[in-house]
Amino acid sequence: MNILLLNGVNLNMLGKRDSAHYGTDTLKQLEDKLTRYALAHGVSLECVQSNVEGELIDILQQTDCDAVVLNAGAYSHYSYALRDCIECIDPPVVEVHMSNIYEREAFRHNDVLADVCIARFYGNGINSYKEAIDFLIKHAHRNNV
Repeated sequence: MNILLLNGVNLNMLGKRDSAHYGTDTLKQLEDKLTRYALAHGVSLECVQSNVEGELIDILQQTDCDAVVLNAGAYSHYSYALRDCIECIDPPVVEVHMSNIYEREAFRHNDVLADVCIARFYGNGINSYKEAIDFLIKHAHRNNV
C-alpha cells in the first residue's frame, strides 16, 4: 500500500509556528517520523507539501497512491475547489489537523472538507497523522485493497 501524505498551506512553517498547537518538529522531521512509522506498518509514504491551492488539487488529481492523508491547513475552512476535487477522485482521503480545530478560533470550526473525507483525525499532534495511517491500513484490509 502506498499513501500520499499531502500537507497544505503553512505546514512548511512547522517548527516556527505556535508550538502549543503544532509541536516543535519541522515538516521534514514530521515527514521522517511518519515515513518510518508507515514503513514499520508495511506501507510506503509519499510526502508532498504545497502552499498553493491549485497545486494541491493537481497533486490529488494526478496521484497514483492507494490513499491520501491530507492536512490542508487553512484551506480546510473555505476551499470548495479542494472539496470538489476530493469528491471526484478515486483514492480515499483522510483529513488530519494537528490541533483541535473546534477548540480554536470560531472560523476554524467550519470544515468544508469533512463530508468528502472518509475519516478525520485532529487535536493529537503527530499522532493525528498516525491515527490516519492506521485507519487507512484497516480500511484497505476491509476492502481488500
